[in-house]
This record gives sequence, structure tokens and C-alpha cells, in this order.
Amino acid sequence: MITIIDYKTGNLGSIQNILKRIGEDSVVTSDKDEIARATKLILPGVGAFDTGMRNLTGLNLIDILNKKVIEEKIPVLGICLGMQLLSKGSEEGSLPGLGWIDASTVRFKFEDSTEYKIPHMGWNFIRQHKTGRLFDNMYPDSRFYFVHSYFFCANDPEDVLTSTTYEIEFTSAIERGNILGVQFHPEKSHKFGMKLLKNFVDFY
Repeated sequence: MITIIDYKTGNLGSIQNILKRIGEDSVVTSDKDEIARATKLILPGVGAFDTGMRNLTGLNLIDILNKKVIEEKIPVLGICLGMQLLSKGSEEGSLPGLGWIDASTVRFKFEDSTEYKIPHMGWNFIRQHKTGRLFDNMYPDSRFYFVHSYFFCANDPEDVLTSTTYEIEFTSAIERGNILGVQFHPEKSHKFGMKLLKNFVDFY
């Protein structure tokens, strides 16, 4: 079962709806027993880093998520804030992240830029750095919808699956074994996001 983690950070219904459009059943839950039965996890999210970690902690989900992802090694896909929470921490707050990937989350900083605004918002392209089935047979003109002020900064280049340019080049997708993350919103990215989620379901 595809389990979408409900830790009170939004976009849950949109992700479940797009999964339904590609013919995949899912459950939205914060129940630890249901999460324990999951075969795939999606960790979505919008908003502040510390709020996300505080909610996961308050719902007592950290231990079960560590068990599923680190011990059982079931596939997990972090989306937007959900990807950032995979890191060790963020400039946005003071709480530690899940720490599943050796990375930090940092803020865009543009000196005297009139062209590049924060947040990075709208459609943008990706550049793939390694083979990853998340983008298998992706449309040649693939582009995705972004809304974010912070981005994921991996310490190991081998974890970087794709990058995107917004004045600077930043990591837009990561993959380390069963742990995947995308900075963009597949649920807002039309056929491109549907294809990516289908790949996640089929290949991991």
C-alpha cells in the first residue's frame, strides 16, 4: 500500500488524487499501525522546516518512519518540504531533520537581483546527473512546478539525481537507495508529475 504521511502540512489530497488518476490506491494517515503496513511511503509537505519536524515528533512518527525507511528499507519519496526534512537540518530553523541523507537545507540568496525573486515559483527544467528510474522514459521536454525559498544541498554528489538552474544550480531530486526526494511538486506538474509518480510506484 502507498501510504501518504499526514503530518498536518498540506497538499495531501492533491497527491492522493493524482495517484488515483494513474490508477494507484493510497491511504493518507498519521496512524502508526497503518504506516507499519506500508510498502511505499510518500512524505509531502509545504511550509516551515521546524513546523514539519515538530509535527512529526508530536505525532510520534519518527521511530516508525526510521524503522520503515532505515531498517526495512521500503521506498520513500519526499516532496518539497518532505524532501528537505530528509536532510540533517535547515537554515530556516533550529531543529534537526530526519538525517537520512547527509545534506543541509539552505536559503536562496540573490544579491541585488531584479530578475530572480524568492520564492522560486513556477515551471522549470531539470538536468539529470545519473541514471535513476524515477525519470525513466520521461517526456523529452519534461518540466516541473516549483514553489520554494530553500533548497537541498547534498554533501555527497552521488546522492544528486537531478539539478535545476535558478540563477544558481541547485539539487532538484535526490536518490540514495530506497530514499528519494524531489523539490518540485509532481502533483502540480501535470503529465510530467504523473509519469514520475508512476515510475515511483512501478520501479521502487
